[in-house]
Amino acid sequence: MIAHRLLEEPLWRAEDLGKPIPGCQHAVSVALPRWQDVVDYEEHKPEVIDRLEGGYPRFVVPRLVRQLARHIEPDLFCLPFPSESVARQAAAFVKRQTGGICRFKEKSGVVGVITSPEGAAALQSFWQHTGWIVSSRRAEACLENAGPNTAGAAYRQELTERLAGFYDCAPDDVFLTPTGMAAHSLAWQVVSERRPNAATAQLGFPYVDTLKLQQKIGHGATLLHCLDTIEADLTSLMTRQALAACFCEIPGNPLLGSADIRQVTPILRSRGVPLVVDDVVATPVNLDLRAHADLVVTSLTKFIAGTCDVMGGAVVCNPSSPYAAELKAGLRRFHEELLWDGDAAVLALQARVFPERMEQHNRNGLIIAERLRAHPQVEAVWYPKWCFNEAYESVRRPDGGWGALITFLPRHAPSRAPRVFDRLRVTKGPSLGTIFTIACPFTLLAHYCELEWAESCGVSRYLIRLSIGLEDPEDMWRRICQALEN
Repeated sequence: MIAHRLLEEPLWRAEDLGKPIPGCQHAVSVALPRWQDVVDYEEHKPEVIDRLEGGYPRFVVPRLVRQLARHIEPDLFCLPFPSESVARQAAAFVKRQTGGICRFKEKSGVVGVITSPEGAAALQSFWQHTGWIVSSRRAEACLENAGPNTAGAAYRQELTERLAGFYDCAPDDVFLTPTGMAAHSLAWQVVSERRPNAATAQLGFPYVDTLKLQQKIGHGATLLHCLDTIEADLTSLMTRQALAACFCEIPGNPLLGSADIRQVTPILRSRGVPLVVDDVVATPVNLDLRAHADLVVTSLTKFIAGTCDVMGGAVVCNPSSPYAAELKAGLRRFHEELLWDGDAAVLALQARVFPERMEQHNRNGLIIAERLRAHPQVEAVWYPKWCFNEAYESVRRPDGGWGALITFLPRHAPSRAPRVFDRLRVTKGPSLGTIFTIACPFTLLAHYCELEWAESCGVSRYLIRLSIGLEDPEDMWRRICQALEN
């Protein structure tokens, strides 16, 4: 497996800039090995942009997808979407944003949305924020005029059944999507149908597109980022406006704190408001959310896949929710089977060994987190074992752990964080949950155009985020120490 090479040969040197992570045409990350590379990437400097051989597919349209778009429409801006329904949603968004009218052109079940130069940015925003994208494997099949794989349905069924086992529910409570953000989008569609035109709320500092989806695609959202006052803030908000739903991440990314949903859920249910929880950082191996969450959304791209070469997501309807029948009926109305056959095959195979892998991620993550916390050159460490730990512990399974995502701040961060990052001998680029350790300066990557706002929420621009892989933890710790001792 290509991803396993990165356990021994990480992409961390300056000369690795722009290489796909891992080295295949379906890679979903790209090497940004130096702090300045990330800055230049965000500022669209050609010396970085021109070297990129890939990127996270919602942000950097994959090469095979670009080829398919040119095949559909060689002269005008075009993006292919996985169904007519999604294409029409994208066109409606472009019209709302720009007033422009889009055209459609179908090929092999994929629908190209064709727009003017003025509509291109809006179309790309819809692609990024909603996650309703065409994967590189599906684009490859379209370019080769290959039809659906006869084994695709079997792989989707296997994947659905495994997820049902992870989440302690029935297979028909699980709804597959092409990406994790598409799972958020599907959940948003369902809760918005219950309360049309109602806004939503985000509890805790969010992953960037989780909030952007609610703000740009939805009907507005209020961010309640302070976990210390979340119950009072939520109660106050709900006296002023009706909400379609609340979204939260357990734990959050990058500060790894959790809203105390033991306290939040009764407040929401007193007003008939569903709680949508993203568990991607901790995964169902570690968390049991059945007592509190109404819908769980997750990205299969991360820990469940682990290989960084496939996209996928899922919405899980909690059968214990008081809204289960209503939400499940809504999911059935809105859901389309858009997870491509080839992607389903990869995900199903990886899911077979996911629990065992996750247990190793837990062990390795805890070792590195505890040692970072004790290191004299580290100012602060964020990890679920210590960050709002009572809230996390209340939903942690008895045999669950704290995951493998760690964020830390070096001492004298403005001068030292870039040097520490550059010296880290681990693969560096966007994404998390990989079998190999991967690092990034998260705030720069996710919030470069709003750094002051992020810092007002307590998220420093100098954070370094580590997703600890399956390497020998002693070897990994030596690499981290070498980076810190500069």
